[in-house]
Amino acid sequence: MKERICQQQERKTVMMGCWMLNESVSVILASTLAWARASAVCLNFNCMLILLPISRNLISFIRGASICCRGPWRRHLDKNLKFHKLVAYGIAINATIHIAAHLCNLERYHLSQSAEAEGLLAALSKLGDTPNESYINPIRTSHTNTTTELLSTIAGITGLLISVALILIMTSSTEFIRQISYELFWYTHHVFIIFFISLSIHGAGRIVRGQTPESLLLHNVTFCRDHYAEWQAAAQCPVPQFSGKEPSAWKWVLGPVVLYACERVIRFWRFQQEVVITKVVSHPSGVLELHMKKRNFKMAPGQYVLLQCPSISSLEWHPFTLTSAPQEDFFSVHIRTAGDWTRALRKAFEEDGQTIKEPRSLPRLAVDGPFGAALTDVFHYPVSVCIAAGIGVTPFAALLKSIWYKCCESQTQLKLSKADWWRGERKNTDYWRRYFLVETKTSPLVYFYWICRDPSAFEWFADLLLSLETRMSEQGKTHLLSYHIFLTSWDENQAIHIALHWDENTDVITGLKQKTFYGRPNWNNEFRQIAYNHPSSSIGVFSCGPKALSKTLQRMCRVYSSADPRGVHFYYNKESF
Repeated sequence: MKERICQQQERKTVMMGCWMLNESVSVILASTLAWARASAVCLNFNCMLILLPISRNLISFIRGASICCRGPWRRHLDKNLKFHKLVAYGIAINATIHIAAHLCNLERYHLSQSAEAEGLLAALSKLGDTPNESYINPIRTSHTNTTTELLSTIAGITGLLISVALILIMTSSTEFIRQISYELFWYTHHVFIIFFISLSIHGAGRIVRGQTPESLLLHNVTFCRDHYAEWQAAAQCPVPQFSGKEPSAWKWVLGPVVLYACERVIRFWRFQQEVVITKVVSHPSGVLELHMKKRNFKMAPGQYVLLQCPSISSLEWHPFTLTSAPQEDFFSVHIRTAGDWTRALRKAFEEDGQTIKEPRSLPRLAVDGPFGAALTDVFHYPVSVCIAAGIGVTPFAALLKSIWYKCCESQTQLKLSKADWWRGERKNTDYWRRYFLVETKTSPLVYFYWICRDPSAFEWFADLLLSLETRMSEQGKTHLLSYHIFLTSWDENQAIHIALHWDENTDVITGLKQKTFYGRPNWNNEFRQIAYNHPSSSIGVFSCGPKALSKTLQRMCRVYSSADPRGVHFYYNKESF
């Protein structure tokens, strides 16, 4: 019983001691100390998360672990860059609060050394002036220049480096900067190395100090607080001793930093692997087509790779969707000339602006990947709607090629996954047998929409559609794919040419049996018809295009999804790198 009472008294002493430790600092800093520490914890937490969404190999691994990542959780992985941006906003907000709070703290430290300071505030600030005393106030005199004092400490120098690095990263990440100079965005983002190093040692300065645990055990807390004038004179109030709190930011970021370092090691290892360029095609529409081979390279439709050309830049890696099918013995990308890096790449592959160089003189390319993207889930839905705008058609090229190869295999029955993990109420075997035997005879499994402004852009992709159309017709599988091509811009000569050849069996622009539509699609009509064709289906909607199109499609998915769990539901997926 006596031992329990002693333990309770010791616990009470520790609790009161902790109060005294915080109270000593709070007497000087008031509520701004709480703001600084709370924002610091939030800042550490966000810095722990910021690197995870851009660890592409980790995301691909989680995506491949179907047991751990199924259904709606899988779709959230496609929002990794959006999550990365949200965390960055959190870092910016908490850093601003932390800086403002500590600037107020610094000013309060300075005011507590002035002649007007009195009472417990003055007594605490004067500690450290005599030998064998430790200080709590880092500003030792009222004449001290706070800015100079701050910049002479580890916390001040690293805080300045963190602030500058964060400002550079945030400002260069705006959409305006990324559009006019992607290289500026890319290079400035690597300042994150300075950011994390400075963050890890930021707390080593220990500017904010508190009473040591040993000193707390010697004090009668309630008595010493009210009798500060009797410190050292009274036996129960020896002079308090203070020390700074151990830095903890490195503990938060160590794991993610090590994980990201492993990510870069993997990239360096892949950089060393040989990539053989087997074919280069320069299309008139400003699209460069590259066929490559790499040992042990395996891919799935919808995946993308990161390309680096060391002769152009030894640091820049750019994402490009794979346009080849897994059945092919090579992998390919289509690159539209749209920036400094892509223009330099096209120039590096062309001899005189038009002729492709000899294979021996082609520049070296490094390939990292492949990585999973939203389109890899296209076969997880009973019905899929694929919508592309301009060069955004490249993610769907591999998908359509894969369908073409499946059509070539006469013994293969092409169908999409029953996706029972999307709709738990539809696991009944009889339902799916009835669905695939009845509904798919009259309704397509894949709807493909391509919206383009320039007729010349149809050139390289029309051949694929034409071969797919021919093969599906020969196999009697035309119902599997419904494709719609929209041309949104044309001149007067093109309009006359189109009108003169309108009655021909094939389209005058693409050469396909399916006629090209002129203007933009009416998405209300399209979604209404798809919902009518598949009244009890989970339909995946995949898009690659501008933000305006993405917002429209998201709204259409909400509007035309049934409130009835047994009705049609549209699930939106957007390609993002």
